[in-house]
Amino acid sequence: MDRMFRVLAFWTGVFTALFYAAGNLGLSVAFLAQTIFFLGIGYLNLSERLYMYIFGAYLTVFMVGFTYYVTFLLEPSFSH
Repeated sequence: MDRMFRVLAFWTGVFTALFYAAGNLGLSVAFLAQTIFFLGIGYLNLSERLYMYIFGAYLTVFMVGFTYYVTFLLEPSFSH
């Protein structure tokens, strides 16, 4: 399970580079923080159950944040 967190760190690192190359600094910094988090967790050698709890907590925080953003902050655009 620790390897999967390192795989997540790799992919969030790829997205960090892509967002930085596109000039989107805000998302680049957000994905860099996730990369550092996943890489740090990946080298702790925790039990598989604890890795699953951490991943479940991560998904819960993501869904709460995404729902808040979509519900209260996103302004719909009706252009074609």
